[in-house]
Formats: sequence, structure tokens, C-alpha cells
Amino acid sequence: MSDICGKKYEEYIKMVTDFHGTAAPGLLIGGYMVDLAYKQLPKDGFYDVVCESVKCLPDAVQILTPCSIGNGWLKIEKIGRFAMTFFNKYNGDGIRLYLDTDKLKEYPEIHEWFFRTKPKHDQDSDALMRSIREAGSRIVSVQKVKVNIRQEKKKNTTNAICSVCGESYPFKEGSDKCKVCSGEIRYYITEDQKDEHEA
Repeated sequence: MSDICGKKYEEYIKMVTDFHGTAAPGLLIGGYMVDLAYKQLPKDGFYDVVCESVKCLPDAVQILTPCSIGNGWLKIEKIGRFAMTFFNKYNGDGIRLYLDTDKLKEYPEIHEWFFRTKPKHDQDSDALMRSIREAGSRIVSVQKVKVNIRQEKKKNTTNAICSVCGESYPFKEGSDKCKVCSGEIRYYITEDQKDEHEA
């Protein structure tokens, strides 16, 4: 098995390296999952994708489909399972593809990589990549699913100006501050705040 969504294996590896920075094993498996999805789904469908892992799978979807985090057609549910679901955005009909751990028994290199039974520096990365290429989508299982789609249209959110930082934020009733200034989300500190902490 070498072609992935009409791309030659080497071409896909280059796309992965350019986008992701390295030819990660999970991205190669993710490519075969996307390829299998397209082979299973009706050609005339318009699909959104949900990835159940933040690692590798979202990048495979963004490389091989029009779905991206930016356009909202790709969502990530932080479940931690190596799985993705393609579904019709209008009726919710879809398929869920997942790495089938029972099938990994035939591929010891993939099994030891996935379950981390051997330290990374002791793994044979060339043998692992060969094994993934040989396995292709044979280590993936598919199940039909129905995704819950909200029937009501999303209400347009109005923007307001935060009373603390002065930046625009999505307004919700009862709040005059953005999520950062209200303390709900804090993923950075400014230079001024850094100086205050050090004082």
C-alpha cells in the first residue's frame, strides 16, 4: 500500500515534513485513515471531521482535506483516542475510523511504538516506517456513526470592548471583561505583569 489520497508515498512524506516539521509515524497512519475514509464515503458528500486526539491526526486531515481548524470544518475532541470521524455536515451521517489495537499484533514495530513498550531511542524508526507503509489502512477499523448536529442556527455573538485591556471580545451577558482579564483563561503574562511578579 503506497498511495495516500492519490499522492505517492514519497510525495505525502514530503507534504507531512513541510507541514508538520517531521515525518511522524502518527501522521503517516493518519494519512492512511483519511485515504480509507474517502474510499468508504459517497463521493458527492460535503464532510466535516472530528479528531479525537490533538496529536498528528489533525495535521493529516489538514494536509489531505479542505477541513481545517481555521475554517471550522475540523474539530478536535480531546478524548485521547487515535480516531477520527468524517460526517455529512447536513445530516450527521458518517464513519468513525480508529487504530484497531487488535490488528497491531501482526505489526510488532507499530505495536511497540504505539504502546511505548520500548524507549523511543531503542526503536528502529526505519523498520517502523516500513511496517506502517506495509500495513497501510489494514490496521484501521471503521464503524458507521451518526453525529449529533445542532439543528438550530448558531446565534451571532456581538463583540464588546473589555473594560480592563480595551480589546474586543465576544460579549456574553453579565460580563464586562474578556476571558483573560476575568481570570477564566490565563496562558501568558505581559512584561508589566512579569515585572510585578518579580518585584
